[in-house]
Amino acid sequence: MLKVASYNIRKAIGTDRRRNPGRVIDVLNEIDADIVALQEADRRFGRRAAAIPQTQLEMHSDYRAIPLDVQTDSMGWHGNAILVRKSAQVLAHDIMHIPCLEPRGAIMAHVELAGQQLAVVGMHLDLSGLWRRRQAAAIIKAALELEQQAPVILMGDLNEWSAAGGCLKDFSRAFHMLHCGRSFHTRS
Repeated sequence: MLKVASYNIRKAIGTDRRRNPGRVIDVLNEIDADIVALQEADRRFGRRAAAIPQTQLEMHSDYRAIPLDVQTDSMGWHGNAILVRKSAQVLAHDIMHIPCLEPRGAIMAHVELAGQQLAVVGMHLDLSGLWRRRQAAAIIKAALELEQQAPVILMGDLNEWSAAGGCLKDFSRAFHMLHCGRSFHTRS
């Protein structure tokens, strides 16, 4: 059985307002998931450099970021990144263009891990409910196409606070949802 997780790392800035990528790596190692969708994995301004330096991730964890070939200094695209165990084989990867008011996006990876192939979509949706639902519709359409090739896992920070409505309702109509948990900030 594969273990997956989603984690909004808030640019590696803790509640103490200090940037500390090592803390994020410690949490990732503790979670011990096979695949992790990260949100806010890049700094927001300037070169949009990765919040976790690649060498630090490689040296202190069993993860590697799936290369998206979009920005040289970043870990992801619009802050979204997918980490996989170093033993995973990445069969395909891409960015997903979704409707947006603010810079948001989604990414996809088709991976093989422990003999299982699956497609993973990582996302961070808009704060506006109208745009969130438009984004969900675009992601649902793309995920249904991905489902032709492999089982699909959708993960991310949906910015949805109604478990029975909004984009969660849209996703649940299209897919069997095993789990959808609440988002909360870590104390560290």
